[in-house]
Amino acid sequence: MLLLQILLLTSTVRALELDITSVDSICEASSLVAEGLLDYYEGTKYGGVVGMFTFPYYWWQAGHAFGALIDNWYYCQSTQYSDLIYEALMAQRGENNDYIPKNQSMTEGNDDQGFWGLTVMAAAERNFTAPEEGPDWLALTQAVYNTMLQRWDTDHCGGGLRWQIFTWNSGYNYKNTISQACLFQIAGRLARFTGNSTYVDTAHQIYDWLHDIGFIETSNGIARVYDGANVEGSCTNIVKIEWSYNIGILLGGAAYLYNATEDSYWLDVTSELLQGSKGFARDNIIYERACQDAKSCNNDQRFFKGVFARCLGLTTLLVPELYQDAREILESSANAAAQSCSGGTDGHTCGLNWETGKWDEMYGLGEQVSALETFSSLVVPLRDAPFTFNDSGVAEGDADAGLNSGRVDLMHPEVNIQSKDRAGAAIITAILLGMLVVGTVWMVW
Repeated sequence: MLLLQILLLTSTVRALELDITSVDSICEASSLVAEGLLDYYEGTKYGGVVGMFTFPYYWWQAGHAFGALIDNWYYCQSTQYSDLIYEALMAQRGENNDYIPKNQSMTEGNDDQGFWGLTVMAAAERNFTAPEEGPDWLALTQAVYNTMLQRWDTDHCGGGLRWQIFTWNSGYNYKNTISQACLFQIAGRLARFTGNSTYVDTAHQIYDWLHDIGFIETSNGIARVYDGANVEGSCTNIVKIEWSYNIGILLGGAAYLYNATEDSYWLDVTSELLQGSKGFARDNIIYERACQDAKSCNNDQRFFKGVFARCLGLTTLLVPELYQDAREILESSANAAAQSCSGGTDGHTCGLNWETGKWDEMYGLGEQVSALETFSSLVVPLRDAPFTFNDSGVAEGDADAGLNSGRVDLMHPEVNIQSKDRAGAAIITAILLGMLVVGTVWMVW
């Protein structure tokens, strides 16, 4: 490990070469960054787990990383990692084909499952190599949707998903925006893919609840999206930290819904979210404002910019009316990220801060994934729109997938809460310490 750190810190001064007007240049840069991403992959190493990355990276981060590789496969038409992606998606689908594998029961939350659902939905929308056995990508996504929706909890705060699936896991009494956002976007994408209006109804239900409970506030055409709240006090003590991935996932979901329905309501929602998301672009360069300047971003938060960039890219394609605003952020961010991807002995190890014009000596899986998503998103408007059921030619799906997986008892009291550096862990900050009920134990990292 020490040798790896020394090698990474031995930076060249040459930035990654990127011409944002050239698909070849974009894809060459993406290929180099993807190589660095896979330096962290366990699945091809002796004793490694297929579909997982090295410690300290969690399951949701693996799901998002494979989503980035699917994006790169499609936008840059590169088959280099097709087999690796396929094996990972199949290996992590779980015993019930719903992306709730037993070996993740001590850590998996609703948001974690949701990120894998988004990745599998991308496989369906892009006609990625179909599973040789078992459900197809569409049915696997529907299983994620159905199992998540079964956990919608009207007994506390009038609705919403809890952060955690299992009662024994940290944060079971917390309802976080990202869990709702993942289900919202999955619903929007299924609505567009299948044409089934039931998914639109679900998306409305989720967005209305987020707005009514105060996790989303809209004023003068600008949306602000907060992190979440504990169920104690009926979710009234909202943690008003803002993260780019929360507003990004909602933006992408709204873009899908507008594209699917042509309903002006969803155009307005998409516009409000896009205007709000500009708060995460300083001089049109994406930054994570809650932690980046303080140099306090944890391993989760170092992935968020990539999630946001992916959803900006989707917006440029799905909502032509908003193309220019989203595109300007992507172009400036891609140029800046290329300057940042100048570290290590390879000369293309990516950093966290894209505003410095050079590598900031930060490195990791999140940095590589975020740069890759930003580069890939430049190509989105040049490729076909995501396929639907009618033009995919291979999807069958199963609207009832996952319904026999069983429902987790939402009424079971929480036993012990410990914060972890994983999806949603950004919410467990010092702010929350003052909100805990007596007798609840928190472990601060």
